[in-house]
Amino acid sequence: MRSFITRPRALAVLVAGGALAFSPLGGTATAQLPASQTGNPCIQPAAGPEARGGHGADHRELSKAEQVSIEAKTAELLKAKRARGLAPAPGKLAAANVPVYVHVMRNNSGGGDVTNTQISQQIAELNQNFAGGESSQAANTGFTFTLAGTYRYNNSTWHTDGQSTTYRSQTRKGGKNALNIWLVNFSYLGIATFPWDYASNPGIDGIRVQYTSLPGGSATNFNLGKTATHEAGHWFGLYHTFQGGCTSTNDSVADTPAQGSASSGCPTGRNSCSLPGLDPIHNYMDYSYDSCYNQFTPGQSTRISNMWTAYRA
Repeated sequence: MRSFITRPRALAVLVAGGALAFSPLGGTATAQLPASQTGNPCIQPAAGPEARGGHGADHRELSKAEQVSIEAKTAELLKAKRARGLAPAPGKLAAANVPVYVHVMRNNSGGGDVTNTQISQQIAELNQNFAGGESSQAANTGFTFTLAGTYRYNNSTWHTDGQSTTYRSQTRKGGKNALNIWLVNFSYLGIATFPWDYASNPGIDGIRVQYTSLPGGSATNFNLGKTATHEAGHWFGLYHTFQGGCTSTNDSVADTPAQGSASSGCPTGRNSCSLPGLDPIHNYMDYSYDSCYNQFTPGQSTRISNMWTAYRA
């Protein structure tokens, strides 16, 4: 399940004795941090079960007015960048290789770890999904991913997503073009920030993912690595396919049919709206099982390109 949720929290300085070593190009760094750092998890209380296997929304809820404002701001930024020659030519999409920094938030005794093989498989899954490799109907977004570094920490509070603002601010790597993935153990499957939020709070930009959702993990129906794909979709600027419900605006993408609510499982033929088109249950931005996911649409690919150009290029 998937979301951007933050609460105001004072940033803490790195505790004396904590150490962090950088290991590029997929290497591993380990930071041992004191267990005395405590705090409340930066997630909402469970609001009821949802189809992606956890509780609560996976990004902060947006009103219709906010959505309209975001679209207007994005259009303005794109216009300015095109005028300066900083946007793709008409009909062309942005394309980039995204450096990925993986932060494994283990508990004090090292529990909640994942293997380097799982991390490599997760990067491969992102590359396959964003290249449209799972369906003849899927769009190739033009974006690829390369593991830039792996970091492991022992901190039970951080392992359960406690002090979320603090740990992200202390550990995040790279610039606005870098995808940071924090692997934690919480009641969600995933939580993401949006690209338009980067300017106001760059230190927490990235996605948090339930560590058992990586390929080979123990999250039943959600262990093929597609939670990270869904959350990366938000990080690129995509909404859920059911954003806005049964409205013509919907998720601001023309070729994803309007959807009244999130899907559960893989309900072939589901139609939750009277508007044209069946629910896009195979879309990575619905809440279907991992085995049901297989596509981004051309319209979503265009939106990813526009959002990248406006906010992350």
